Amino acid sequence: MKHPPQIATTVFGENLTAAVRFTELLAAVGVERGLIGPREVDRLWDRHILNSAVVAEAIPEGARVVDLGSGAGLPGVPLAIARPDLEITLLEPMARRVAWLTEVVDTLALSASVVRGRAEEPAIKQQLVGTDVVIARAVAPLARLWAWSAPLLRQGGRLVALKGESADEEVARDGSAVTRASGSPPVVEKCGADVLAVPTTIVVVTHVGSQQKSGHKTRRAGKHTRRP
Repeated sequence: MKHPPQIATTVFGENLTAAVRFTELLAAVGVERGLIGPREVDRLWDRHILNSAVVAEAIPEGARVVDLGSGAGLPGVPLAIARPDLEITLLEPMARRVAWLTEVVDTLALSASVVRGRAEEPAIKQQLVGTDVVIARAVAPLARLWAWSAPLLRQGGRLVALKGESADEEVARDGSAVTRASGSPPVVEKCGADVLAVPTTIVVVTHVGSQQKSGHKTRRAGKHTRRP
């Protein structure tokens, strides 16, 4: 496995040691448990660790964040290391991945919490409602991802979805479905442009549902009105 690139010091600062330890865990235990492919080991820093951490640019200070479908801990763990001010929940349905995430959080002494479940489950919605930011990486197409994220978000909260080269295509394909489901028009942005050779592409959607619900109630106020 490669040593951390010099830019990692800029991204993680005094928390670089924790980032190095997480990368070592991914390269060894993570590969053994099938959480990450062996071919990814040589590009863990560029493609996974730093790619995830720079998303911090899109998240306000002290935000309540849910990493939806955290899996191996990407992007939630690098983000928690880079931004200890955030209140991060790593949400994951699979038991073996939950066990891994719990071990990582304990080993690195992170303030993040691990929750087993799916975003669409009523109990999870109740537990995580009012979230400021939902983050997700390689989880689902944008429309489905928004359907899972919206119930967790407060009004004005945001989905920050890490996407690859297909980001513009997804926005073009799913944008109307997102806006029909209480979301703002999706916007494609770049994170880490000043530190990474290949910046991280994100799609940002803001929750505007309460305004739409208010309008819906107004239309239904006249209960005797019938549609033609």
